[in-house]
Amino acid sequence: MPTLKHSSAAKDVFSYLLMIAMLYVGVISFVGLLWQYVEVKFPDALNFYYSGASGAIRGYISALLIVWPVMIFMTWLIGKDLRQDPHKKDSRIRKWLLYLTLFLASITIIVDLITLINSFLSGEITTRFVLKVLVVLVVAAAVFAYYLWELRRDPSKKTHVTRMAAIASAVVVLAAIVAGFFIIGSPAKQRAMRFDDQRVQDLQMIQSNIINHWTQKSKIPAQLSELTDSLSGFTPPLDPSTKQPYEYFVKGDLKFELCATFTYSSETNSLSKYPAVPMRYGESFMDNWSHGGGRICFERTIDPELYRPVTEKMPPAVPIQ
Repeated sequence: MPTLKHSSAAKDVFSYLLMIAMLYVGVISFVGLLWQYVEVKFPDALNFYYSGASGAIRGYISALLIVWPVMIFMTWLIGKDLRQDPHKKDSRIRKWLLYLTLFLASITIIVDLITLINSFLSGEITTRFVLKVLVVLVVAAAVFAYYLWELRRDPSKKTHVTRMAAIASAVVVLAAIVAGFFIIGSPAKQRAMRFDDQRVQDLQMIQSNIINHWTQKSKIPAQLSELTDSLSGFTPPLDPSTKQPYEYFVKGDLKFELCATFTYSSETNSLSKYPAVPMRYGESFMDNWSHGGGRICFERTIDPELYRPVTEKMPPAVPIQ
């Protein structure tokens, strides 16, 4: 008999801990997902680029697709066990872990509200602020209401609350996930957008090496292959999708052009109604890398006053006496 009791206690600890872990990961992911939607639809005018939003949304959706079904399944198993043995309602393991759930939930809510109040005091009196507060309060109220009811209910009595709560939560989570596909697009679109981001990074890298070539040799390369350096290991990157070289044209002694074919516009990739800010490059601000869809060329002109050849920067040699 002691072996059976120990086995049952271990099973209860496992069940409740797994359920609690999945609950918290699910709630945090759900709140984070809705916050990202608010950020996208009501962007802060002080922040102009939201390329990280799509990555965060993907992460939260991935978490919800796994943890929420597991949480619902564990809740069902625990409820089934309680119906078979109603005396477990008063077990110390159940009460301690459920109260721990409420305690950790309260800490999370307090921290979130402190963060939101700090944003409010910094001047963020906007629609996005109100929506974020509502998301936290509604989710917190739902969690507290359900688990307070769970602690007080008589498991021997038949109830449809648990089933309705599981269905309602699944529908809400599923709706939030589906909304994400309308905001960030399908997985195929996301892959295409990531290719576009990589193309911009590749062109920036090529431009950096062209300018370095100019400062070292006082001329721009006639073709991209001249940038290959076995010592540094640099090789001009290729288009990540087609594996073809990027187009490069010399337009003059100080002028060149880099071209690439993009699937979407940079405004689509940024997930923001605000334009992307000029990107910091080296020690100066270079032209914007905003682009439309299709074949886009970026024309660049090297300023010889800003980027002087190394020979012009070196002081004259002093003869040794």
